[in-house]
Amino acid sequence: MHSGWGVLVAVSGDAESIEIIGRRRMVTIDRSIPGARQPYHYAVSLGLGESEKYLGNCAENSERLASAAVSNVIKELHGRDYRVVGCAILLASGRPLPSLANILASHPLIHTAEGEFFRDGVRRACHRLEISVTGIRERDLDEQAKATLGNAANRMQRTISSLGRSIGPPWTKDHKAAALAAFIILAGEQNLLPKALRTADRWAEQGKVKHAIRHL
Repeated sequence: MHSGWGVLVAVSGDAESIEIIGRRRMVTIDRSIPGARQPYHYAVSLGLGESEKYLGNCAENSERLASAAVSNVIKELHGRDYRVVGCAILLASGRPLPSLANILASHPLIHTAEGEFFRDGVRRACHRLEISVTGIRERDLDEQAKATLGNAANRMQRTISSLGRSIGPPWTKDHKAAALAAFIILAGEQNLLPKALRTADRWAEQGKVKHAIRHL
């Protein structure tokens, strides 16, 4: 996530193969609201009470726009017979923030709070859509990949980095990080699924059962 927008990547596959099944730029601000792109910077000029109301309004709009974006992706994937198993959100420090008064008194905290503000909007949107959400600190992404994927981690990272040649632009650092985080969640879910469900998924991919999960 960035200030007012983020990169969304949906993946499918397993440790032997990864497929990018969706990617888009997700806008999470209402541009008609003054200062929406940097809401805490704007809130500094308001009194504390007005700041709370202003930030609350921005948060509602951010969640609404994130919900619409994620919902559209889900509908598209469901229409192609994919089943959404979870969401990863890349984090900065992941540390809890102090009170609003303390945030507005510190310029570094204002920047930190704005980063968390837009991530929280996406997190709330996913919860509303009943999608499980896992936060992964970006600096821990490589370590988490090794913990989840084991010996396949380095190969998967190389594969993701080179995907731009086959799927075309945009395939930025943001896209690559989002794809790896998503695949970590997918791989974890695959390991937890009962054997019968994993078998049904394979049948579905082979065209033997169109709605494998539904028929179990």
